[in-house]
Amino acid sequence: SSSSSSSTQKRYPEKTKDIYEELNLSISFSKRSLNLSIFALFFNGFLPNPSKCAYAEELELERYTDSEEGFTLLIPSSFNKVEKAGATVLFEEEGKGSNNVGVVVNPVRLSSLGEFGTPEFVVEKLIQAEKRKESTKDAEVIGVAERSGQGGLQVYEFEYKVDSTRGGMKRIFSAAFVASKKLYLLNIAHSDKPESPLDTQTRMMLEQVLHSFDAAPQT
Repeated sequence: SSSSSSSTQKRYPEKTKDIYEELNLSISFSKRSLNLSIFALFFNGFLPNPSKCAYAEELELERYTDSEEGFTLLIPSSFNKVEKAGATVLFEEEGKGSNNVGVVVNPVRLSSLGEFGTPEFVVEKLIQAEKRKESTKDAEVIGVAERSGQGGLQVYEFEYKVDSTRGGMKRIFSAAFVASKKLYLLNIAHSDKPESPLDTQTRMMLEQVLHSFDAAPQT
């Protein structure tokens, strides 16, 4: 369930500043560069829980697990895995590289995202970071949520849209969690231009990718 009360927002004066600097990582998956702040995270899922196998197959999704880094998620079967500096793994839609699903894993000193702050605190940092970019014309948060992952893992999810001079209007779905002193960040970008808006089927597929992002089960 989503935690939305601003009264619950935590403040960590010195610690927050230190953590903010530590988490200011390059995670954007544009063709030109990988220059998005860590706070380009998160989204509120409008579907309840990660899909069951039959539903994933219906949406043409397949499971990808990185046992070495310790994460798992569903990937659109039409997306191709590509190599890109700064990304732990990146999948791009064939012929449309700006539509992509990427994961970044980096070491941190946190034990959980809650040590940094609430989802509401983080989403404010997200919008501030987006609006500071010269290429950003507008940025708007659509939703924010928190869910439990593998073994009760704390996971933040967000959805937002960005209008940029680089690529026009985009819809971003993101999720993040901290496990074993590592930050795991999922970033899903898809074109959402007025003349060709994100269709319902594609949105459902991307939401399922979002909800599937989790720590890999321990074997």
